[in-house]
Amino acid sequence: MTGTADENDDESDSAIPLPTPWKTFLAEATQRFRAAGFENPENEARRIVETASGYDAGSLSSGLTQLATERGVHHFDEMMRRRLEKEPLQYVCGAWGFRTLDLMVDHRVLIPRPETEVVAGVAIAELGKQKNDEKKLVADLGTGSGAIGLSIAAEIKNVEVILTDISTDALQVARANLTGLGVLGATVTICQGSWFDALPSEYRKSFSVIVSNPPYISNSEIETLPADVKHWEPHLALVSGLKGTEFLEVIVDEAEEWLHDSGSLILEMAPHQVSAISERMNSRGYADVQVFKDLSGRDRGVSGKWN
Repeated sequence: MTGTADENDDESDSAIPLPTPWKTFLAEATQRFRAAGFENPENEARRIVETASGYDAGSLSSGLTQLATERGVHHFDEMMRRRLEKEPLQYVCGAWGFRTLDLMVDHRVLIPRPETEVVAGVAIAELGKQKNDEKKLVADLGTGSGAIGLSIAAEIKNVEVILTDISTDALQVARANLTGLGVLGATVTICQGSWFDALPSEYRKSFSVIVSNPPYISNSEIETLPADVKHWEPHLALVSGLKGTEFLEVIVDEAEEWLHDSGSLILEMAPHQVSAISERMNSRGYADVQVFKDLSGRDRGVSGKWN
């Protein structure tokens, strides 16, 4: 960030004349979001200005006194337009935090959510219970942006992670996020395909953990989704079918062919699906079947070990 207006850039569309400090744009964004009825106008404005200015959360306070460049203001204007049209903030900013990672996100993948951070945490905790001197093999099925699997690769030693997805678009995002993992990315492989069809056959009976946040919305529930989810996020990653549990059932039924003895299956789902999936896992012969909750205290997933 130069701290002065960039005279060689195209003229900005902003009504605020340059040179102007970033704090003026922060005030403008806050006022416009508040007038539009946004729930957290201050926080949203801050994220927009952080992205446009290039200052992160830790340096923005000092950066607010610096003069905005015309390129930065053009970026600010474009993000404000998109957000005021109700495009999700995460897509507007182009990146979002997930546990220790800063992930690229756009309309090709679901937005990483705190509920899924909990799912990743359950998988990481389970891997932490296993012997450190043994190589751990993990599959993140339907990985989307790569959030769960890449978090595992970043936080667990002596692990090999396979990310799968049927969507070419989603895997492009996952590959970009894998690049951001640096040297830790050497432990990660990306495979395209539908659920277990994507996995190399030689990995049968080899996985320490299989984890997934699959689509679990039923066809009839689509219209009940919040507008920003329904209109912006990829339906391929949201909707399972008539019941909403179709993919969950496939994973439960087929995971036993891929988990090694005492390997764990960890699934995210809707609160109302937890009972049926728990029963299915018990009936299939999984042991230590447990329900785990999200940060709001709602049932959010089920885990179990294959005997």
